[in-house]
Amino acid sequence: MTVATLGPAGTVSHELAARLYGNDIELLPTIRAIIKRVAAGGAKGLVPIENSEAGGVGETLQGLMEFDVSITGEAYMPVRHHLAARGDPARLAVIYAHPQTHEQCSVLLDRLGVEVVHTSSNAASAVAMQRDEHAGAVVSETAARIYDLPIAARDVQNSRDNTTRFVEISAVPHEIAGATKCSLLVDPELDRVGLLADILAVFARRGINLTRIESRPSRRGMGKYLFFIDMETAEGWREAREELKSMTTVRELGCYARMEVPI
Repeated sequence: MTVATLGPAGTVSHELAARLYGNDIELLPTIRAIIKRVAAGGAKGLVPIENSEAGGVGETLQGLMEFDVSITGEAYMPVRHHLAARGDPARLAVIYAHPQTHEQCSVLLDRLGVEVVHTSSNAASAVAMQRDEHAGAVVSETAARIYDLPIAARDVQNSRDNTTRFVEISAVPHEIAGATKCSLLVDPELDRVGLLADILAVFARRGINLTRIESRPSRRGMGKYLFFIDMETAEGWREAREELKSMTTVRELGCYARMEVPI
């Protein structure tokens, strides 16, 4: 089956998709377009959901809230960023960077003091630099090679352990057998004292580890939030899920296993 992921050619998403799925890849310009394509059927998707430096990817979280898709796998990709420039980086007129990349490389970019213009992907940054002789871009090694850009500084990410977690999404839920993690979208609907403590207690009483919890605006007004929760499938996880459903509104986003990434 075709796998939709973020383009143009040379994005980290594209590089990971090629390693995992081979050549049957459809490159789309935005994460929202990927999730919408998957929801319509006929393709799987691969999208970034969180980064070790910059946190949750808002466009992916919003798409999971809006569209009826399920998470069917996860993969982790070490991410290295490089500054492409034709001359002294401090003398550039502008540097193109994806917003998440900007955050992951903020130390260097702040030190340079050059205007940063955001793009839709690292590969889009490379394309923008191609068109502007006075510009630089923060790109991957693959993008620099594809678009024939000179690298002025390597490994400009803030952390040497910079890693992005990706999720595979599908219009069809994954079979639970063999799953090691489950993702839930929790909508409290009504705010009250101790609500979050009660939600967390459902898992704590059973000794179930939560690998991630993140709030997201519900768009129903200030101070009203939804919660994305990832839990390990330890003993009692199904009972925890059912108890949570008795307390609040829960949408199951999928139970899945980690995918091994070929080198």
